[in-house]
Amino acid sequence: MPKNDLQHDVEQFLYYQAELLDTKQWQAWIDLFADDGIYWMPPDASYKTWEGQPAIFAEDKNLMNVRRGRVLHPDAWSQRPLWGTNHLVSNVSIQKEHKNGDVEVRSRFHMMELRRDDVRHFAGSYLHKLKKSKAGYRIQLQRVDMTNAQAAYDYVLQVWV
Repeated sequence: MPKNDLQHDVEQFLYYQAELLDTKQWQAWIDLFADDGIYWMPPDASYKTWEGQPAIFAEDKNLMNVRRGRVLHPDAWSQRPLWGTNHLVSNVSIQKEHKNGDVEVRSRFHMMELRRDDVRHFAGSYLHKLKKSKAGYRIQLQRVDMTNAQAAYDYVLQVWV
């Protein structure tokens, strides 16, 4: 695949992922992950692995589904009204392209979260390890290095950044 086509396809995948999150299509977003895919947010950019280390999040598909169920549960009164998010993804840079079609991609993000009358901003970088499949890309790893991960917040993150 020519580099421009690959760049475009990867960007469109990342934009689609952001759209799923912002429109609360969380199951469709989870389905973008490979069966053994991991969503990981380390507390500091120096971390090399989630195994045996503290993490803000380190979730496989099962844990993502548990979180989705908890957030959407009818008795989760603290989640009402549901908040809104707006993800911007930019500076998409393909780091490595493997012969089998897998790619490693870095990008930047900014997420605005509105909850009741409170607006919070989160920003940082993503590292995606994407597996090429017949159905398109699947996320092997989504690492989120949040610039403001150590900031104090009134409440914890409920959804994915």
